[in-house]
Amino acid sequence: MAPAEVMKTDSDLHQCIEDCLACHRVCVETLTYCLSKGGRHAEAGHLRLLMDCAEICQTSANFMLRGSELHSRTCFACSEVCKRCAESCGRMGDDVVMKACADMCTRCSDSCWKMGGGVMPQTPNPEAAQRAADLPA
Repeated sequence: MAPAEVMKTDSDLHQCIEDCLACHRVCVETLTYCLSKGGRHAEAGHLRLLMDCAEICQTSANFMLRGSELHSRTCFACSEVCKRCAESCGRMGDDVVMKACADMCTRCSDSCWKMGGGVMPQTPNPEAAQRAADLPA
C-alpha cells in the first residue's frame, strides 16, 4: 500500500453511499430554500454550486452502488465539489438551513475523500489533460 493510500472497508463504502445520498437531498432542499429566500442566497454562483453538489453526490452514489471501478474518480470530484459547496453555504452567516447544508457537505466531502483514496487520481491521457488546461476559462 502506498503511504498516501487510505484503507477502505465495506463499512466505509456504505457510509459514503449514505452520505452522498443525504447530501444530494440536502442540497436540493437547500436550493429550493435559497430560491425562495432571494438576495445573496440566490446568487448564480451559489446556486450552481448547490446544483453541482447535488448532481455529483447522486452520480457518486450511483457509481458506488453498481460497483463501478471508476467510483474513486467520481468520489474525488465529489469531495472537491462538496468542500466548495460547504464553504459557500458557510458564508451565509447564522442561517440554520445553510449551516445544516454546510455540515452535510463537509461530512460528505470527508467521506468521499476517504473513498477516493485520499489522493487525486492520475489522468489516463496526459495530452488531453494538457489541452483542456490550455483552453480559455
